[in-house]
Amino acid sequence: MFEFISNLKERNESLFYYGLICLVASIVFLILTKVTSTQVYNVNAWYKPFKFAFSTFLFSWAMAWYCYYLPSFNVNLFSWSIIILLGFEIIYIAIQAGRGQLSHYNLSTSTYAFLYSMMAIAATLVTIYTFYVGVLFCINNFPNLPNYYVWAIRLSIFIFVIFSFQGFLMGSKLTHTIGGPDGGPGIPILNWSTKFGDPRIAHFIGMHALQVIPVLSFYILKNTKATIFISAIYCLLAFFTLFQALKGKPFFKTKNNQHEIQ
Repeated sequence: MFEFISNLKERNESLFYYGLICLVASIVFLILTKVTSTQVYNVNAWYKPFKFAFSTFLFSWAMAWYCYYLPSFNVNLFSWSIIILLGFEIIYIAIQAGRGQLSHYNLSTSTYAFLYSMMAIAATLVTIYTFYVGVLFCINNFPNLPNYYVWAIRLSIFIFVIFSFQGFLMGSKLTHTIGGPDGGPGIPILNWSTKFGDPRIAHFIGMHALQVIPVLSFYILKNTKATIFISAIYCLLAFFTLFQALKGKPFFKTKNNQHEIQ
């Protein structure tokens, strides 16, 4: 682990420290869920910035690692684009959490609607830029890397892009619950609905292909065909949870749907 951290810092110091800041912020937000009582949709308001900060930490470190392999790529421009765009999202989400207000789907005032639109634009730009990185991995050769590992990076990036854009599905409905109101029973921390459909599950699974598939391929599969097969299964799993959510069916169920985040 220490060798990985040391290498990561050498590969991309900007995203390394940004990811580290996001990790620390996520820990702070998680602590705040235990010492504050502010709620949004019957859930402690600080869970949302915790999830976004921790997810950004994982994304930043993953992309810092992968982009190092790309020849003739402006890593500095990419890194600062990520820092500024996703930094804006986390800061706004945290501010709204502290105020007990919605950040996403909040059209109650023109200011909130504008800031929500800015978050959507920021997420779109990050996703498009990441897609471009995926294209570069397809058109370049990497003779010093195992073929299965290169394919893992390619496929994980494109799965990430697909399910990152899936966020617009929730945005178009102004809700993350299908078949019922937001704020019902959910699993701990993530609060995915245990009573209705929840597209956030597919969003989560798809976007974290970026970490899961390359790690599986490099350390366990070590085979190109196996990597492509597992990537396809992983993608189908994400689509399955999405289709189930759109039908209003929960992926996780608890007895009598009574398990709620306290």
